[in-house]
Amino acid sequence: MERLLDVLIPTCDRKTGLAIVLTSLLGQTFKDFNVIVSDQTQDDDYLESVEIQTIRRAFEIRCGDVRLLKHLPRKGMAEQRHFLLSQSSAPYVQFLDDDLLLEPEVLERMITVLRDEKCGFVGCCAIGLSYIHDVRPHQHNIEPWDGRVQPEPFTWETIPWDRHKVHNAANAYHLAQKFAPDGRPFRYKVAWVGANVMYDRAKLVDVGGFSWWPMLPPEHAGEEVMAQFLLLRKHGGCGILPSATYHLELPTLVDNREVNATSLFQKLSENGGQNDRSSG
Repeated sequence: MERLLDVLIPTCDRKTGLAIVLTSLLGQTFKDFNVIVSDQTQDDDYLESVEIQTIRRAFEIRCGDVRLLKHLPRKGMAEQRHFLLSQSSAPYVQFLDDDLLLEPEVLERMITVLRDEKCGFVGCCAIGLSYIHDVRPHQHNIEPWDGRVQPEPFTWETIPWDRHKVHNAANAYHLAQKFAPDGRPFRYKVAWVGANVMYDRAKLVDVGGFSWWPMLPPEHAGEEVMAQFLLLRKHGGCGILPSATYHLELPTLVDNREVNATSLFQKLSENGGQNDRSSG
C-alpha cells in the first residue's frame, strides 16, 4: 500500500543498529509510512535473521510494510541513496542512518513542519548522549527562522559553514531545553543536517536527487550535504528542535574522506550555477 512517507535506510555491517532504528520506527506516533532497507553487507545476510524478520512482521500488523533489499556491489553512498530513492514512490522520503534511536514523536513533528513550510527538507540532527554533560555555549549560535522557510541562494564562497556547530556533541539537546521545552518544533537555519533528514520527494528529484553519483569514486563522503546544498538554494530547508534523535555512537564505516561530494557543488558554483541538477 502506498503511504505518505517512505523511510529509506542504507545499511551495512550493522545488524544491531538496524534493529534499534527499526524498533524505534515501530513506536512512532505517525503511522502513514513504509520502510525500504538497502543492505550492502557482503559476508552476512542478517536481513534474514530472526530479529529483523520479527520486526518486519510487527510492522505488517501495526502500520506499513518493510522491504528488505540486498544491493551489491558497493559503488559508494551516493549510489546507495540514488538506489533507495529509485525504489520509493511516496510524496515524502526520509533518509535514516542505521545507527540511530528516535523518540516516538520525531516523524510526526518532521512531516508536519515539512508540509507546513513546503520547503525541500527538514532535518533532526543526531545527538551524542555521551556528551550530555558537555555544555558548549560557544557553539550555541543558532539562527532561528522568522517567518516561512525560504531558499538561500548561496554560492561556494558564501556557504554558512559555521551553522554545523550546533549539531556537534549534545548541543541540540541543550538548545532544545531553551528553544523547544514544550516539544513544539523550533525551526532554524542550517548548512546541512546529517543522519535523519526528511525530503519533499518531488523537490529532491527536481534538483537531481543523487543522480550525479557516477561523478564520484566509490570512496567518498558528503553526498547528502551536496543534495541539501542544492535544495537550500532552490527550495529552502531547515533543522528543527527538539531533534529527539540519538546517535548510537558506533564507529564510522566511511573511513576514507579524501573525496567529498561537495566538490561537485564547488564546480557548479564556479560554472555560474546554471544547472541545479549537476548532471543529466
